[in-house]
Amino acid sequence: MRSCRNISALVSQGMDKKLSLRERFAVRMHLMMCTRCRNFQSQSRFIRKAARRYVDALQSRLDNKS
Repeated sequence: MRSCRNISALVSQGMDKKLSLRERFAVRMHLMMCTRCRNFQSQSRFIRKAARRYVDALQSRLDNKS
């Protein structure tokens, strides 16, 4: 079984690129057993979504000023 450190790195990488089948399987299996890594994945998704919304709102404000 992979370590939490390795899985959290894969979770982060998986947000930017498609993981291999083996990596996706390892992440899924680990997340089924590890609450901390599930929380990390959930929080990472939330932060990414919030940052995207913030950038969109800033862009919208800039577009409306022009």
